[in-house]
Amino acid sequence: MSTVDIGHLQDLRHARHSITLSNGKRLVLFRLPSIDPPDEVAPPLGENPGAWTYYAMEAECPHAGGPMADAHIDIEDSSYIASCPWHAYDFNVETGESSYGIKACTFPVTVQGGRVSIRVAEAQDLQLAKIEPVSEKVKFKHGPRVEPSGPAVYLGEDASLCDWCVHILNTSNPEHKIELTTHLFSVFATREQSPSPMQIGAGTVAPPQEPPRQNLTQVKPGQMPKAGKGGNLKSRIMMLHALANIEQWAIDLAIDIMVRFATFRTDAANDGDQPRQLPRAFFYDWLKVANDEAKHFSLLRARLEELGSRFGALPVHHGLWESAARTARDLRARISVIALVHEARGLDVNPMTIEKFRNAKDGESVDVLTVIHTDEITHVTTGHRWLTWICRQEGTDPVQVFRGCVRKHFRGAVKGPFNAEAREMAGMGRDYYEDLYGQPWKGDVIAGG
Repeated sequence: MSTVDIGHLQDLRHARHSITLSNGKRLVLFRLPSIDPPDEVAPPLGENPGAWTYYAMEAECPHAGGPMADAHIDIEDSSYIASCPWHAYDFNVETGESSYGIKACTFPVTVQGGRVSIRVAEAQDLQLAKIEPVSEKVKFKHGPRVEPSGPAVYLGEDASLCDWCVHILNTSNPEHKIELTTHLFSVFATREQSPSPMQIGAGTVAPPQEPPRQNLTQVKPGQMPKAGKGGNLKSRIMMLHALANIEQWAIDLAIDIMVRFATFRTDAANDGDQPRQLPRAFFYDWLKVANDEAKHFSLLRARLEELGSRFGALPVHHGLWESAARTARDLRARISVIALVHEARGLDVNPMTIEKFRNAKDGESVDVLTVIHTDEITHVTTGHRWLTWICRQEGTDPVQVFRGCVRKHFRGAVKGPFNAEAREMAGMGRDYYEDLYGQPWKGDVIAGG
């Protein structure tokens, strides 16, 4: 057996680290809030080392080699469970046991004398070769374990995807929305690999006209206070708060598109063609987007708290949902306006926003915003993929369908400067967005989503 010294406790403050040992073996080290006995309040998590517990496991999922450093973390039966991001195989981070009957290798972690070490059996004289922090997927809220409104409500095993979508849309507590969205993605992805995939439930339930919000002051988009250029703390908090509001709406937009358009069928291109319903991959893709948006909202919410503020401390607007309402009857328009205008605009402005935080030497916020920007390229790709799929079934040109939808349903011009490289990565050439105008509008174009 080898006892491998990983480093000083004070240097291991990220939620997870990627570790490479001298023999090439790769592990992931998780730093997670200690799970308290029932009915007890969690201790402060700041400098209290006892508030954290460390776990180590193999870096590759034993099922298909998925990256466990990107695993989603849940608490089940007073234990932490890591779910592989590829196929949602679940593993107890302490024992390695899985509900699928396979087992991951885990390694005991010891904290002694202010240092952290990992014991590796069946190997002698191992040393640490490299350790790197990894961006965590979701930051769950620390502090008291019990929300004032009570715990999140989970649906039963027989609930359909649409049942879950309406339930999440009607959930006003933002912490519960994060928890339920990430849970739904994990369960849906897991059951896709099983003999009993989750039922879609198309047409059985209706989404709300507008998702409710908890303890937020709403103003019109044009009445939002200007955040400035990020040169001081107040300005950066305002920018992060505005982005967090957009990401919370983005969760609902990705959830809404699944239930609202679950019964969608393509128009027949020719007399002999049959209309097609949406494949299950459509629902998986948008649920993955919703899961990402929950991650983004959680990271921004946590960053606001680290800076001494909180989400809800400033007014917010509902501009993104106004665009959703205008596209509530046409899936082509919904994808065009939300994914390929609003979210694509986020690709344009994200690098400039990141640069503002970098100039302010706010590296932690830069890391969060970089994660969001990378993910949002894939979200625009998702929108482009499904608009193209619909147009292929209907024998239409996706560029012309997109431009027609924007002219009819979007308010204002699609303005630059454009991040042509990022848009191209997502499948959007310049023929999509150059010289494009929607309905007359003097307000700002909302970026992100």
